[in-house]
Amino acid sequence: MSVPRVLVAGLSGGAGKTLVSVGIVAAWRGQGRAVAVFKKGPDYIDAAWLARAAGAPCRNLDLFLMPPDTVRRSFARAAGDVALIEGNRGLYDGLDARGSASSAELAVLLDAPVLLVVDATKATRTVAAQVLGCQRLDPRVRIAGVVLNRVAGARHQAVLREAIPDVCGVPVLGALPKIADPLLTDRHLGLVPPAEHGRWRDAVAQAGDLARAHLDLPAVAALAAAAPPLAEPA
Repeated sequence: MSVPRVLVAGLSGGAGKTLVSVGIVAAWRGQGRAVAVFKKGPDYIDAAWLARAAGAPCRNLDLFLMPPDTVRRSFARAAGDVALIEGNRGLYDGLDARGSASSAELAVLLDAPVLLVVDATKATRTVAAQVLGCQRLDPRVRIAGVVLNRVAGARHQAVLREAIPDVCGVPVLGALPKIADPLLTDRHLGLVPPAEHGRWRDAVAQAGDLARAHLDLPAVAALAAAAPPLAEPA
């Protein structure tokens, strides 16, 4: 079965995965696409934001709580015109030192290309080293693009846009600037849920505007469309 799909991952928690994911989903929905959204792990807060952006339920996919075949079936049954899966924590962070049940393992199971979100605060070529490390750690994980977050300015962005493709052979598909007033606010256990946010509609709309202004959305759609066919689940 052919399911355009992409998994949005980060180098760590707090890298900006949810902002990027919500922005992409809101932008795609604005184009009239039926976007299926998924959250890796039992997280309900990020899932709530994805559901508000998509205007449709967000389903959780978890390799600790669900057998692989169940994950495949759940994904296949809910996939729309295009599917976006948001990872959790860092790409390879799991239950143990081997990264069991990590976002990387989910990407391999679903044969989903990875869009890696990187917090570029106070770093340039070192970011390329981090991306290269993610590529080398498990070659089965296909990092297909990078989104930079919290970029300080034009020079900072230019160096990053040169270093990452040069070192890693992976395109930079967008760069979000530092935002003085974050759209999605944090507290001790993660983001403030949309039901408590007060202006969640504005936040989702502004995330979509950020994606349209700063991400190469056609390129993100193309990498999702290039995902190989999935075997029909049993």
